[in-house]
Formats: sequence, structure tokens, C-alpha cells
Amino acid sequence: MISEPALDRLWAMFRAPDLAGTRYELLSELGRGGMGVVYLARDTALDREVALKIVDRVDGGAETARTADTRADAVRALGHEARILAQLEHPGIVPVHDFGELPDGRAYYAMKRVRGDRLDRWLAAGRDVAARLAVFLRVCDAVAFAHAHGVVHRDLKPENVMVGEFGEVLVLDWGIAQLPARVAEGRGGESIAGTPEYMAPEQARGDLEVDHRADVYALGGVLQSMSEGPALAAIARKARAPLPAARYQSVQALAADVQRFLAGRAVGAHRERIVDRLVRVGRRYRLPILLVLTYLAVRMLLLWLARI
Repeated sequence: MISEPALDRLWAMFRAPDLAGTRYELLSELGRGGMGVVYLARDTALDREVALKIVDRVDGGAETARTADTRADAVRALGHEARILAQLEHPGIVPVHDFGELPDGRAYYAMKRVRGDRLDRWLAAGRDVAARLAVFLRVCDAVAFAHAHGVVHRDLKPENVMVGEFGEVLVLDWGIAQLPARVAEGRGGESIAGTPEYMAPEQARGDLEVDHRADVYALGGVLQSMSEGPALAAIARKARAPLPAARYQSVQALAADVQRFLAGRAVGAHRERIVDRLVRVGRRYRLPILLVLTYLAVRMLLLWLARI
């Protein structure tokens, strides 16, 4: 009888990619999802660690037309993601170093190894609102850059954002990203992809008219998960409006309203009550107001002493 740990090791050896003849040396597995697995590897030519995203094996016995098609689809998807990333040279997007095929037939691409934590875990550690919104604005900057190059992410969520050890903020997993003209090819559910909780209604329906405003909707969901107070809640609601025309019409417009909030100014998405306005102005001009009140208190004290 073979023990379970021994079976696990054999299974891992079977699934592990064959890197023989390449410049990469396998170190460990970082994570997996769908048809892709991400491994930590060493680039022996440059003596550095990289992340290798590799098409996973399609297991299940003998090769069939169905498994061959599934593998071909996965290879095309991986190549598509690598090409998208290669077009987006931005500090908030992980750079691609290499793309090719391994000796065992699996496609791969090599990218920068990112050290840090996923945004959802980073938020769970308890951060103040200024730190949270600073990260959100960095995400917006990367997504706006992608939109400027005609790329829509389509799967923005905290799990697809990495906060690095030194403050880096990186938007990950561009596997279903598309150019606007190709975002919703096909009908009958073929084009539906993403995470339901963050998916815009038109994207969930598989509409052909999906554009960059689907990412605005998803960013509204990300903001909702990290915000507090009526002004930020109003910004998130506007970003997540059911109709695309009712949302912010660009990521830059969404980010500008968040920046206004951080600066202590009125935001366009929130109609303030008098009390809210007084509180906001009080926070923005806290020091001058405190100095004036201190001056008045001292002046009144001196006048009272002068009458004694």
C-alpha cells in the first residue's frame, strides 16, 4: 500500500511542469485557478525569481476532442493575457518577461514575482480611511491607463489587487480582459465572464455594448468594501448605478470625486445636509478654527480679568 503523503508527492510530480531545456528552475507553487497555475521559479539566466503562469493539465484519461479543445482554449487565453499585459507598461500592472511553450506542450508566460498581500487581506488588517483610499486611487490609475489603451479588465475585485511590501499597488489577473470592440463577442452566455458580486448588469447579461463603464461599476464595488460615511457611500452608489449612463463616465471622474473627499471638499455624488457641510468644513479647517476659538477664549478671559 502507498501512503497518502507518497501519493500526494507522486501526483504533484505528475502535475508539475517540465522545465527541462528552459532557463527556468521550478521552486514552488504560488497558486492556481481555472486552467492556469502560477509557480515560483528562478530565472537562471538573470539569477532572479519570477512567477510562471502555466496552462494546467487537462486530466481525465485518454486525449479526446473535448480535452484537446479545452487545452487549446486555455493556451489561447493565456497567450491573450500575456499580450494584453505586454501592451500595458505601467507601475500598477505586472510586467511580462517571456512567453512560450514548455517541452511538455504547455504554454506559459513569465512575469515579475510580486511580494505582498491581496487587497482583501490587506484591508482585513485594519487600515485608516486615508490609507485605504490611497490604495484605491492607485488601482484607479492603473485601470485608467488600461482604458486609455483600449483595454477593459472585466474582473476587478479586491482579490485581483496586490499591495506590495513597499507600498506597490498592482492590478492582477487580466485573463478575461478585452479590447472594447471584442468585449462581448457572441451571445447566449458565451461572453459572460467575471465575478458576479462585482459584475455590471450589462456584463452579467452578456450584452454586446459592454465598455469601460463595466470597470467603473466593479471599482464602485471595491470602494464599497473599503469605505465609510455617507459621502463615500454615495460615490460607490453612483459608480454602481444599474445604467451605464448614470455612472461616472470614466475612471478618472470616479477618482476625482474620491480625491475631493480626501481634500475635505464636497463630492459631486453626495448632496450634503447643513449639518454634514458644517462637519466637513470643520474637519477641513480644524486648525484655523481652533486658533480663532483659542484667541477668542483668551480675549474674553483677559477682559474678565481687567474688570476684577
